[in-house]
Amino acid sequence: MHVHRTPEQINADRQRYLEHQRMGLESSPGVLPMASPRPAPDIDGTSVLMSKTVPGGWYTTLSIAKGEVLRLAPQGAVSAVSLAAWAAADTSERMNLPDTIKLQWTTELCKGRVIFSDMGRVMLSIVEDSSGAHDALTGGSTPATVEKYNDPRMRNTRDNMVLAAAKLGLDRRDIPPLFTLFAPVRVQAEGAFEWRGSMVSQGDWIELRAEMDLLVALSNCPHPLDPRAATTPDAVMVTKVSAAHVPADDLCRTATAEAQRGFENNAKAKG
Repeated sequence: MHVHRTPEQINADRQRYLEHQRMGLESSPGVLPMASPRPAPDIDGTSVLMSKTVPGGWYTTLSIAKGEVLRLAPQGAVSAVSLAAWAAADTSERMNLPDTIKLQWTTELCKGRVIFSDMGRVMLSIVEDSSGAHDALTGGSTPATVEKYNDPRMRNTRDNMVLAAAKLGLDRRDIPPLFTLFAPVRVQAEGAFEWRGSMVSQGDWIELRAEMDLLVALSNCPHPLDPRAATTPDAVMVTKVSAAHVPADDLCRTATAEAQRGFENNAKAKG
């Protein structure tokens, strides 16, 4: 049923929203850290828990314990890795990109930002990132978007994620909106999505720290907005690194009031 609202009520709601936005932006970091250097530094071999290569077109699943770090490094210049995550203790809690964007007042998820669950907890922190070129808006590829490659062998992220979810004991209804790494999607002034290829380069990499025990699915397929004609993406190296001490002033934990509240929710959930 439609509830009539007067112009005065609409304007009052708008002003409350703008005030909330102002407070959120004021609590955000004025300057985020510089991008991580290319190439990625070597990892101490004693801290590597797992390392695997995900070929172009394929997917993988893995579990990550709280504090462990996941490094993803494309082995060429043409890769876009879509990511989904669930809380290992209760997979009904899953990654929530709309809340992640809304709570941090930005679609540009890069070094220093965090990824929230649909329960208001922090699932992942972006602790290293060489490009800042990641897509939280458009999702992964589908059977229709890979038709342009005229290659019946070309796989797509929608089908890959359904298979990955099944391996984790989940189904397609459990798959959240996907975060696609190394996909430089931005929004033009008129509202259209734009692929800014100059933002990604050979040697890009990212590290995500788990802030709770997680189940993760990754799909390495062409992004639907990528204008490049490559039929098969480059492989991606996935490395899991053991947990290390996190200082109290860690940027991801302190950058915004929303992130601080998210970590408070994480702490409360343990009790």
